Amino acid sequence: MTSSNAIVAGQGRPVRASGGGSGLWRASAARSSVELKSFFRNRQSLFFTLLLPIVLLLVLGSIFSGTVPGTHTDFKQMFVAGIIACGIMSVSFNGLAINIAIERDNGMIRRLASSPMPKTAYFVGKIVRVVVTGILEAAILLAVGVALFRLPLPPDAGHWLTFAWVLLLGATSCSLLAVAFSAIIPNARSAAAIVTLPFLVLQFISGVFFPYSELPAWMQSLAAFFPLKWMTQGLRSVFLPADFAVVEPAGTWELGRTAAVLGAWCLAALVLSLLTFRWRGANVR
Repeated sequence: MTSSNAIVAGQGRPVRASGGGSGLWRASAARSSVELKSFFRNRQSLFFTLLLPIVLLLVLGSIFSGTVPGTHTDFKQMFVAGIIACGIMSVSFNGLAINIAIERDNGMIRRLASSPMPKTAYFVGKIVRVVVTGILEAAILLAVGVALFRLPLPPDAGHWLTFAWVLLLGATSCSLLAVAFSAIIPNARSAAAIVTLPFLVLQFISGVFFPYSELPAWMQSLAAFFPLKWMTQGLRSVFLPADFAVVEPAGTWELGRTAAVLGAWCLAALVLSLLTFRWRGANVR
């Protein structure tokens, strides 16, 4: 990008760039601001991508009681760990895929691609949106878990470090999957239905609502291919007692494998995104 004006769609005003790196930074910052404002001003989007996991946690936590068989861990505490992972996937996969489908269908992405704004700024804006809303989602769910379900917070820096890298790799892999998955969404009207189906299926087979080891073997094998199972397992290692690992399929937390699988999904989804992302919708002229 040269020193020409970079028009940031959605703000109606130019961002003047003084150089390549500076221009990209300013365009990305402006685009990130637009993304955050549009998200928090859209009540429907706010509910389904941010508040729905909170409502789900409150409902399930009010219904179920007792401890997980073979452990001394309350079901409610297991739900918190799983639903934090679901909340991150809701923000990074559901919300992002639907948002991209809408913007592609109404021609927003095409206009951005044809403007002087660096194309990279569009994706930076999406990443900032996912990071900010994901952190907010996790913080609210943690607060609910601690206040209402006596969820113990991690006792040391090592557990918090695990929490950070699981969320980072999980959000990154799900965001890149959302970019790639948006290619199969034909129009904005069908986006929510198409995105919700795999998300719901993965929730039920990934150990979010039930102990993972109690699921049928074929469900465990299927879920092990996808990020949500490893996100939930990684978060259980952070918040649940060490003896809970005995009910995991391998009898341990498998943190090394969790990092490897989530990292592999980041790379695979990045390649898929580069190969499949479209800047123009089928009905956009």
